[in-house]
Amino acid sequence: MTTCSNRRSHQAAPSPITASFEFFPPKSDKMAETLWQTVQRLAPLSPSFVSVTYGAGGSTRERTHRTVERILKETDLAPAAHLTCVGAARSEIDTIVKDYWDLGVRHLVALRGDPLDGIGSRYVPHPEGYAYATDLVEGVKKIANFDISVSGYPERHPESGNWQKEIDNLKRKVDAGADRIITQYFFDNDLFDDYLDRIAAAGINIPVIPGILPIHNFEQTMVFSAKCGTSIPQWLARRFAGLTNDPETRKLVGVSVACEQVMDLVDRGINDFHFYTMNRADLTFAICHMLGMGQPETKETLAA
Repeated sequence: MTTCSNRRSHQAAPSPITASFEFFPPKSDKMAETLWQTVQRLAPLSPSFVSVTYGAGGSTRERTHRTVERILKETDLAPAAHLTCVGAARSEIDTIVKDYWDLGVRHLVALRGDPLDGIGSRYVPHPEGYAYATDLVEGVKKIANFDISVSGYPERHPESGNWQKEIDNLKRKVDAGADRIITQYFFDNDLFDDYLDRIAAAGINIPVIPGILPIHNFEQTMVFSAKCGTSIPQWLARRFAGLTNDPETRKLVGVSVACEQVMDLVDRGINDFHFYTMNRADLTFAICHMLGMGQPETKETLAA
């Protein structure tokens, strides 16, 4: 579902639940082994695609490419490669794009990218590069007809300043040729509803996929959320209170919280989700199993 105006009613027949998964490229052989175990564990769920991120400033560009290539060659999954504007000239990025097309990749996630000095520092476009995601989307579409996903922020990007600038920037990306919006993770579904209302009012009608973060480590999630502008509801903090040294209970709570969030979104008419896996299969697999993914005999009766 894309906007509030076309959400299905509670009485309508339930749509099949679909999901995509995000991974990050490994930094060591051990991490590579862990990632591949995660990929193999989640593959039977038949995700619509799996994306592979870029490190800050393109620092993992080669590892991203190798990971995407392995997924493409050794699995039946459809990989989506992240691509950013940071730290590279247009000619270099264009070469990467052409290489992906020749490899057989047909889906890119086009992002501006975090500043070279990290989130919170001032972003400075490369003097010979694509300045922003809109420019990158336009450039990619001129090279080949990729399926392009772009980012969206239900609580606004920390640098946007106000909602008008936020939605105007999103619309520019859509007008440039974006095919899909994948959102930053959030924990308050009412904020996502409000976001869809703003998108609908702006005349944006491409699919909007909510980003879901299964929480493995609440303390780390709090730190990162503060940087990226995602709010932590008090009820969520209470769920994880006192579990710092109790990983098993923390894992159960993480699955429960994410399932509650997703099921509520299903009730609101959403049927496609993007999971930030953190390269771990356990929580994401459990959540998707409870949604009926990978269970052909129960898909039709989901949410009955």
